[in-house]
Amino acid sequence: MRNVFLFILTGLSLIAHSQKNFYNVKELGAKADGTTPDTKIINKAIEDAVAAGGGTIYFPAGEYLSGSIRLKSNICLFIEQGAILIASSDSSDFDKPEPGINDTYQDYGHSHWHNSFIWGEKLHDVSITGTGKIWGKGLVRNGRRGDIRPNKAIALLNCRNVTLKDFTIFHGGWFAILATGVDNFTLDNLKVDTNRDGFDIDCCKNVRISNCTVNSPHDDAIVLKSSFGLGYARATENVTITNCQVSGYDEGSLLDGTYKKENIRVPDGGGPTGRIKFGTESNGGFKNITISNCVFDFCRGLALETVDGALLEDVTISNITMRDVVNAPIFIRLGARMRGPDTIPVGQCRRIIIQNVVAWNVDHKYGSIISGLPGHEIEDLQLSNIRFYYKGGGPKDSINRIVPEFEKDYPEPFRWGIMPSYGFFVRHVKNLKMHDVQMSFMKDEPRPAFILDDVKGVIMYDVQAQIALGSSTIVLKNSRDIDLEKVKGVKDVIIKNTEKKNL
Repeated sequence: MRNVFLFILTGLSLIAHSQKNFYNVKELGAKADGTTPDTKIINKAIEDAVAAGGGTIYFPAGEYLSGSIRLKSNICLFIEQGAILIASSDSSDFDKPEPGINDTYQDYGHSHWHNSFIWGEKLHDVSITGTGKIWGKGLVRNGRRGDIRPNKAIALLNCRNVTLKDFTIFHGGWFAILATGVDNFTLDNLKVDTNRDGFDIDCCKNVRISNCTVNSPHDDAIVLKSSFGLGYARATENVTITNCQVSGYDEGSLLDGTYKKENIRVPDGGGPTGRIKFGTESNGGFKNITISNCVFDFCRGLALETVDGALLEDVTISNITMRDVVNAPIFIRLGARMRGPDTIPVGQCRRIIIQNVVAWNVDHKYGSIISGLPGHEIEDLQLSNIRFYYKGGGPKDSINRIVPEFEKDYPEPFRWGIMPSYGFFVRHVKNLKMHDVQMSFMKDEPRPAFILDDVKGVIMYDVQAQIALGSSTIVLKNSRDIDLEKVKGVKDVIIKNTEKKNL
């Protein structure tokens, strides 16, 4: 009996403790009618929970109109199914952008965090979870210095032990989620349908992104960055991205299930974005990253970019499928835009493995582009089990085109123009291995499959590329130490050095 009595007392104590640290915002006075601002009640609940040592802020079904929601340590926002947090359309309901640590070397959006719907700075042990929705109704999609309007759905700066799980973001502004200097960060089972970037993971360490679906026709879906937003260069490292889907359908048509492709308006003219990318902000580096089991649909291809002095190294990418790719299925760029302090040298790009990738209905203009700089090669790159189906129909007059270096330009495949090869354009690369690679086209394609320009140390094994009558499989320029074996249409050969050779 004594043990039973103690068990009952313990249970009652746990219930009391749970109630003490559980804050139902409706019971605290939130109207949840979609028109009456609930900002003060929400933030008061958070403050009360902090005073009690932490707790859960519970949003039952309803529509909660609010300005800035200020996260605190040891707090969970739980958004129940049927609950919608709605960003007010009145900018006076939001916190103003704080003085930037620096706003010289990165865009305005990467320099401020407080001008957001939900934000937190220097926090630990924070979560947002539940199967409800965050609607950034009043958020703008851009901004410049001096603009006080809110432009992010969730912004986190210098935090640790953060979990975002199960909820949906619609119309997230410039960034649906901006995380800068966040360590031990988990994003799981999120659905995002937004008007610009989905996830921007900037200068973060120990990040796990899994089971997420991100539709972002006008900007990148999942993007890793390493800006100077912290005031110093810090790498984004130890990152896994797995079981995710990215796309560029019309905004809103992912969530309503129509998947429309009718109203794409992208400022750079490059077609819907919606991809996984490293860069463009790239001062601190990208290290120890793996991407696996991801789907790209009606969007740009995979992009790995270091143009501001960063090291991009130790990356493995596997099991990727793509359909209706609007530019390069693989774009790897080591450039010299160098937006950062003058003391930072040109970066390095090395030790990358990309395997088990299939892409269908790829735009004919660009092929895949892998380009370093003279004297700054991309190093130790391995591509295997690749199957690309290009649209074909490229213009014959592009075959002899001299492609500029564009070393200072913003890195984006469409800036290179129509490429002289339909499959792979590879320039300034050292130690390249390609095996089990197949490429074909759906319309007549006069361009060669591969152009290798200033490439040193190449092994190509079991490569099958469809070639039009009279075209070359491989064009070599200023390259050396080329080992070709079982390349369709080309005799097995080792070429020590060549200024130019068509095979």
